[in-house]
Amino acid sequence: MTGSAAPTRIPRPPRVTVEVRGALGLVGTLTKYLSLATLFPAGVAIGYGEPPWPFLAAGAIAALAGLALERLGRDSHTIGFREGFFVVAVTWLFAAAVGALPYLLSGEAQLDRPVDAYFEAMSGFTTTGASVLTDIAAVNRSLLMWRQFTQWLGGMGIIVLALAVLPRLRVGGRQLLESEMPGPEIEQLSVRIRSTAQRLWLLYVALTAAEALILAIFGWTGIDRRMGLFNAVAHAFTTLPTGGFSPEPRSLEGFSAASQWVVVVFMVLAGLNFALLYRAFVRRRLGALVRDEEARLFAAVVVVVSALLAVELWHAGVVRGEAAVRAAVFQVTSMTTTTGYASVDYVGWPALALMILVAVMFVGGSAGSTGGSIKVVRHLLLGKAIRREIRLTVHPEAVMPIRHNGAVVDERTLRAVTTFVLLYIALFAAGAAAIALDAAFQGPRISTLDAIGLSATTLGNVGPGFGLAGPMGSFAQFSDVSTVVMTLLMWLGRLEVIPIVVLFTRGYWRV
Repeated sequence: MTGSAAPTRIPRPPRVTVEVRGALGLVGTLTKYLSLATLFPAGVAIGYGEPPWPFLAAGAIAALAGLALERLGRDSHTIGFREGFFVVAVTWLFAAAVGALPYLLSGEAQLDRPVDAYFEAMSGFTTTGASVLTDIAAVNRSLLMWRQFTQWLGGMGIIVLALAVLPRLRVGGRQLLESEMPGPEIEQLSVRIRSTAQRLWLLYVALTAAEALILAIFGWTGIDRRMGLFNAVAHAFTTLPTGGFSPEPRSLEGFSAASQWVVVVFMVLAGLNFALLYRAFVRRRLGALVRDEEARLFAAVVVVVSALLAVELWHAGVVRGEAAVRAAVFQVTSMTTTTGYASVDYVGWPALALMILVAVMFVGGSAGSTGGSIKVVRHLLLGKAIRREIRLTVHPEAVMPIRHNGAVVDERTLRAVTTFVLLYIALFAAGAAAIALDAAFQGPRISTLDAIGLSATTLGNVGPGFGLAGPMGSFAQFSDVSTVVMTLLMWLGRLEVIPIVVLFTRGYWRV
């Protein structure tokens, strides 16, 4: 009788955990670099005879905090892809904290509460454009410029992240850049992530400078006497990142038609894939822009919806002629690209017009743009997936791959798109319900459309909503609970939901 062999024991793979100390060290490095940004508004303050110390003190506090965190992770050498998600998510929380410091230290009465200051800063860095300010004219010029500058920094924030620290993330760097700016164009710009980031950043700077110069020339030549150098730079800082903050109480309403049309052009550019823009304008391959399916759909949405809204405004007698066309194109472009500027107070528009504006809040800009919301490419792919399922119902044995710009899209990408859209809608619904419930108990009284608009505009990083939080209104009247909910929605929307949701799963922290 032969004895049975002892069963072979398969060794368990070692558990992999997230290197939190190393990740916090990278967050500290980014915070340290970000502290230098406060020097710009400090210079503006000196130029206008305002106290620069709130910005200098905020920069010193941020630098010390960054150095402390950097020291915490100095001995870590295991930073990789998993830690990258943690770094990006936490960096935006720290960025908003840095952005809030000048508000708190300035003594500005409208921003002296931490929850309000943090909301304003998060709205800036996430390029949302929602504001708790009720009297913008009373705020110092330097503080207003800091407010504008936070949106400009946040617009290409992930590119700054790539330039500063992502090379230390090894393989994680490219995945994170592509998760923020998805699309086939990223791979074709450069094989090195650092080169790609630099080129996109330079294009971003060049477009900002071009808009500022054009608007300033309008002011100097008398085409738009209200558009001085300060306003030109301030609006350029918030157009390219599709942010929407304005140093004027009524956004762009008081500026000339010429200035509004120029802003429309730059909003459209900001809503396109920056990698595609680089190829079209720098490498002079304009055909790439014309052939791109997403760019064509984006243009079609802006044109068709603008025409529909213009007809509705004209028919309802709200406004007529060129003013009707301009109002429609401006607001549709602003909402679609999630910029959030306003050329008119649309709160009193007919119900159909308001429904159109709510609908385009869910469109967003192109993948690889600075726009928020769902983004056009996801709508495009989801539409193709639905069409394929309908065809497969009739021809179940057929093989029908989905293509985007001629390339086959793998099923994993399609599942990711579907998951994102479902999560986005679920968060939007939860946010609207939470805001409506809180308003019912603590006020202010808002309608169902107002609650829907508040959730859609903050999650989509659009900016203005309806009712009290309309384009000429303020978010100041909402309770701290609603303010926190909307702050979280802005954070989730800026980082496109999934990277943050992953952090709350057990599998992320230990495998």
